Amino acid sequence: MRTLVCVQQLKDAPLAPLTTFRLGGPAARLVTATTDDEVIAAVREADASGTPLLIIGGGSNLVIGDKGFDGTALHIATEGFTLEGTRLELAAGEVWTDAVARTVEAGLAGIECLAGIPGSAGATPIQNVGAYGQDVSATLTEVVAYDRRAEETVTLTNAECAFSYRHSLFKDRPDRYVVLRVRFDLEDAGGLSAPIAYPETARALGVAAGDRVPLAHVRETVLGLRAGKGMVLDPEDHDTWSAGSFFTNPILTAAQYAAFLTRVADRLGPEVTPPAYPAGDGHTKTSAAWLIDKAGFTKGYGSGPARISTKHTLALTNRGEATTEDLLALAREVVAGVRDAFGVTLVNEPVTIGVSL
Repeated sequence: MRTLVCVQQLKDAPLAPLTTFRLGGPAARLVTATTDDEVIAAVREADASGTPLLIIGGGSNLVIGDKGFDGTALHIATEGFTLEGTRLELAAGEVWTDAVARTVEAGLAGIECLAGIPGSAGATPIQNVGAYGQDVSATLTEVVAYDRRAEETVTLTNAECAFSYRHSLFKDRPDRYVVLRVRFDLEDAGGLSAPIAYPETARALGVAAGDRVPLAHVRETVLGLRAGKGMVLDPEDHDTWSAGSFFTNPILTAAQYAAFLTRVADRLGPEVTPPAYPAGDGHTKTSAAWLIDKAGFTKGYGSGPARISTKHTLALTNRGEATTEDLLALAREVVAGVRDAFGVTLVNEPVTIGVSL
């Protein structure tokens, strides 16, 4: 078996600096790959030797246990931004926020409301990343990935990615595919945005839902909204030492939603109406942030080194000296409190490595 010689390799390597939480123990081995070939070679080597493999991009959606990872951590640091007309191709290691900025500068619409989301381009299809009325699945056309089972590079269409709310084929089969490149088809609307779909964005812009606004204005407005919630990375601001939204918004069946409304009325009064959005097939989506707040976990909650953000109840943060166990203890407290108050079980959005809620 060939040994990798062209990529950076470290033993007993700290992983915390590679995550936005700045948490987690070391990896037995850390490989940093800067080309697709290096990524594939590292994956093949790990698979051939039966070594556990952890893929790290921007580290914005990872919760790594304090004991670290007893295997090979592969940091994908590939670069590549290609724009031909409205068609965009990004290498998996491209910084997502930079890519969004460049598409806005080019006058192309479709991902401008995804400005400020930390992480790498390769992670966006895994979670079907979305915010402020846009999801990557709306403009993503193809994903080029290494199929570990077939041992070959494959190109998957949008439909084959099986996108749903914060979910995809890649999240469903985390040990099969390694994303190498993502492709989008954006829109040239003469320097204007896609129609504004999210009420909060429309209010901040002072327009009606469905209106189009100059792209740069939308991007700056979204960055302002995110910064106000501590969701734009700032090394000096511990409110941003997080994974952004720690929990997904619950999607409830008709029966679950009816039971939920009863719990809300009992706890908060019959005049209180929780946030509710149609989610297809008779399902209703409600707000995790609202549930957390109304269950008593307000902004800044906590007295230890892991606390709820002072800017947004949906973000759990490392105040500088936290361990992963500190963070998980807080997460479990929130999950139990919301379940006791409203009968709804929150689900964590970040991927957990070596630990669980």
